[in-house]
Amino acid sequence: MGHGHGHSHALSEEPASQRVRTLLVWLLVPLALATIVGAALLYPFGVEQKTGAEVGLNQTPVEAVVTGLAENCGEKCVAITVKMTDGPSPGQSITIPSVKGPGAPSFELGDEVVLSYSGTQPQAAESYQIVDYQRGWSLAVLALLFAAAVLLLGRWQGLAALGALLLSFVVLVLFIMPSILAGENPLMVAVVGAGLIMFVVLYLTHGVSARTSTAVLGTMVSLALIGVLGALFSALSNLTGLDDDTANLVRLLGTDIDTRGLLLAGTLIGALGVLDDVTVTQTSAVWELRRANDELTWRELFAAGSRIGRDHMSSVVNTLVMAYAGAALPLLLAISLAGRSMGEILTAQQIAQEIVRTLVGSIGLVAAIPVTTALAALVAVRQEVTPIAAPEPEPSEPEPAPKTVKRAKPEPRPARIEGDLFTGYDPDKGPWVRPSRPAARRAAPANPAPPARRRSSGSP
Repeated sequence: MGHGHGHSHALSEEPASQRVRTLLVWLLVPLALATIVGAALLYPFGVEQKTGAEVGLNQTPVEAVVTGLAENCGEKCVAITVKMTDGPSPGQSITIPSVKGPGAPSFELGDEVVLSYSGTQPQAAESYQIVDYQRGWSLAVLALLFAAAVLLLGRWQGLAALGALLLSFVVLVLFIMPSILAGENPLMVAVVGAGLIMFVVLYLTHGVSARTSTAVLGTMVSLALIGVLGALFSALSNLTGLDDDTANLVRLLGTDIDTRGLLLAGTLIGALGVLDDVTVTQTSAVWELRRANDELTWRELFAAGSRIGRDHMSSVVNTLVMAYAGAALPLLLAISLAGRSMGEILTAQQIAQEIVRTLVGSIGLVAAIPVTTALAALVAVRQEVTPIAAPEPEPSEPEPAPKTVKRAKPEPRPARIEGDLFTGYDPDKGPWVRPSRPAARRAAPANPAPPARRRSSGSP
């Protein structure tokens, strides 16, 4: 089933040129018209599918709560008292014997369970049987956590992915299932339904662009390849597609249904979500190579994109194989207990159909890489690429002019006062007068120095 990813490959892409738009129209319009016409022809207009008692299913589900447990009905039996919350006798308590031992469910007080009512006597305990647990609230909490995680990481892109997932379920429930139940060829229904999912999901999740259109082309070609290979090798391997679930479905319908086609339809739907991832990633890789170097030719783009795809190939193939192996794990364990050789186990009907389903889907995934890369290179080489503009340098702020610090003008120094430094100025002598010839005053000392003492020669 298609799913949305967090790739925002087409959000900031330049518009496609006229040549690219014309090429995509010529390639996509026939596929889109074929999908729409196929859906109109395969949809069971006016057919009312019988359900419930009309097909022999007379059991009605009734919700109840376990209120008592008693081991008084035998060695491998436990008496379970439940109080019904809906159905023909809401509020009534009844006691139902249940098997105890390996493989049987273990109930506790307060468990919310589902009863099966045969529709005969609402008051009789024999009309009811415990068949399952109630899981509505736990699944609702898990769904809310999932939606919150997608919205928290993807924001608007995550909201688009959730919308795409919802539309995938709408196509599955309102087109694929009614068409197959009405007796249409399951393989053709699956191909048309996958086309509807791809057109709606990819364009809603990744936007309307040349990239997304190329991914849609690659997905459709790969799905067609999976359908052809699946039909061929299921016929060569004489696979009937009949297992316990399919046999019960045929018995309930009472009409012939192509069980081999039903097997192939499951293969297509199972590979659909992984194909989405492969084709979108490869297309984006080729587009970015083209933007990085618009001189690359178609051959060079294809070679470079294929080198990128080889790393992706090993992981997606392992993903699909492990998904199918995990789904068939109980079957593998049961068959391994039969004491049969490995060759006998692998060629058994139930295992062989899983092998064909896995290998055909893996071939389609491997082929999706060169197919999508070639289509992307064919379209991208005709794209008028706008070169990635170099980021403009941030405007540098002008350097501030050096600040000039205005210093205060020094105060005029007082005139030099000259006088006798030893005695100072005596006011009694009258007003002080600057000497007219200071040099003369300094020439003669005030007190003559005493004569130098002569050194004695040793005689008186």
